Amino acid sequence: MMSDFEAQLRAASLRVTRPRLAVLAALREHPHVGTDAVIALVRAEHPTVSHQAVYDVLRVLTDAGLVRRIQPAGATARYESRVADNHHHVVCRSCGAIADVECAVGHAPCLTASNDHGFVVDEAEVVYWGTCPGCAAASTSQ
Repeated sequence: MMSDFEAQLRAASLRVTRPRLAVLAALREHPHVGTDAVIALVRAEHPTVSHQAVYDVLRVLTDAGLVRRIQPAGATARYESRVADNHHHVVCRSCGAIADVECAVGHAPCLTASNDHGFVVDEAEVVYWGTCPGCAAASTSQ
């Protein structure tokens, strides 16, 4: 798996470093996590990697298109490594859990707006809001 990460970094003209590999591995195993969770995951495996290094790696990987930063309204930024498509997300209003949702209409990347007003659309972002099964079950049992 690390060779896959190394190839991604090299394809993006980025140096292969231990913190970059660790962040990519953390995000592949734990999508939709915030910065603090990424730091904890990376430091669990590599205790000498600094907080600042993780922040810098997240920025570099996001700028290079290897990581996607998502920030639903009112929520902290989350990161995921699924960047090859233009999928959407569903967010729990209660606990903040996030899950991937495939495009609802047509085929990915869902870039056909009903009226683009002359814009050249290259990305669409849809966020569905609701209550996750765990929170719904908890509220019904109360």
